[in-house]
Amino acid sequence: MPRMAEFFSTFADLLLKIGIVALVANEVRGFLFAAPVLYAMYAAGGTAMALWIGFCSLAGIAFSVVAPVFALKKLNRLQYCRA
Repeated sequence: MPRMAEFFSTFADLLLKIGIVALVANEVRGFLFAAPVLYAMYAAGGTAMALWIGFCSLAGIAFSVVAPVFALKKLNRLQYCRA
């Protein structure tokens, strides 16, 4: 019969691998969303309005990619401060 510690270790390893795959998928999603924005800025001729809208779109995409990583680091730091 497997020990409880082995079960939790295997389960934690599985969750870590799933988290890494989810993070990579989120990065790929960000790049896929950025491509049409960059093309639209190019097609619009680089006007100030196109650049501003493109900047806002890319900043929103970057925020959705970076925010989970920042939150995870903050939670890890909080966890280590309590221990």
